[in-house]
Amino acid sequence: MSRGDASDHGRRFCVLSWDQVRRLDSILGEAVPIHGRGNFPTLSVRPRQIVQVVRERLEERGVCVKDVRLNGSAASHVLHQDTGLGYKDLDLIFGVSLKDDQAFRLVKDVVLDCLLDFLPPGVSKDRISALTLKEAYVQKLVKVCNDMDRWSLISLSNNTGKNVELKFVDSLRRQFEFSVDSFQICLDSLLLFDRCSETPMSESFHPTVVGESVYGDFNEAMQHLCQRTIATRNPEEIRGGGLLKYCHLLVRGFRPSSEADMKQMQRYMCSRFFIDFPDIGEQQRKLKAYLQNHFAGMEHKRYECLMTLHHVVNESTVCLMGHERRQALGLISMLALKVLSEQNAIPTVTNVTCYYQPAPYVQDINFSNYYIAHVQPPPPALSPCASSYQTWMPCS
Repeated sequence: MSRGDASDHGRRFCVLSWDQVRRLDSILGEAVPIHGRGNFPTLSVRPRQIVQVVRERLEERGVCVKDVRLNGSAASHVLHQDTGLGYKDLDLIFGVSLKDDQAFRLVKDVVLDCLLDFLPPGVSKDRISALTLKEAYVQKLVKVCNDMDRWSLISLSNNTGKNVELKFVDSLRRQFEFSVDSFQICLDSLLLFDRCSETPMSESFHPTVVGESVYGDFNEAMQHLCQRTIATRNPEEIRGGGLLKYCHLLVRGFRPSSEADMKQMQRYMCSRFFIDFPDIGEQQRKLKAYLQNHFAGMEHKRYECLMTLHHVVNESTVCLMGHERRQALGLISMLALKVLSEQNAIPTVTNVTCYYQPAPYVQDINFSNYYIAHVQPPPPALSPCASSYQTWMPCS
């Protein structure tokens, strides 16, 4: 490695301060409920416990764990508490080798087996199979295996959206969307301190904990986080869900670093969203899941996020046919209207002013480009997208 390469590599890392280490220790020690489906009991899991148990079991089965990291919004919260974002999911990354399907199965079996350790006393464990545990406690199970990416994700259920997500990574081409969520904190030194030290941590006696920004420049990414700036590298690589994260950041008061950057990012992200979710049903499921997972306890922000998304899609989408574009905008509008009704924001409305863009051949200067539409629920047999007003954007 040349001196210049070493310098570039070094800019990715930073040693955490004592206040940051304390916040990290607090997050790892906080009990997170894992809610079971049906009659299965709720598990109380501390992140540091499940990391240690999973790591030990993997190593017992011959799987070498290179390191364990805290990733995403929780890592950003540790580094800068006043981001305005808070954190929901606890993303924990285990660096492992996943060379074949057997390795993927082994990782899944180990995690499910570890859940038995967290069942409350008195629960008979003998007849609980791995399949039963998966159905009871796993919200999402993902496996990605191709030339560029080899990783799996096991997300444990939490009814408030605060999921414990265990990600096992061999290789992952793109590990972040924006600089403000590019932080990873290596947990190995803190976990080793837990096992080996009988003396409690203090400002003068605590392990050295290192953070990394996979964006490439730790100080620059920290500046973006503190100043609430939206920036990224190679926006064409961001997957479809990045569009929703971008709108989420806008709603939380983050702003792009420049007008040119904003337009470029929006065009790329809109294109990728509709490539990854080409069907209107997939788009609807993705939007509903994102709102459910990221706005639990903040339902009042859902409408604002959808209207922001509507504006971005309307302004920056260039990859769709006209009817596909109208269909997507109609879906967003329908979901926004539904959110308002759920919040009782329009409890007695009988008329809603609906705007639409007239066709280019309408040249009559007396032509009115709006009218009052009577809002009625669609017949039960029809999907939400089949309603007669699905392409209009309701005005607040």
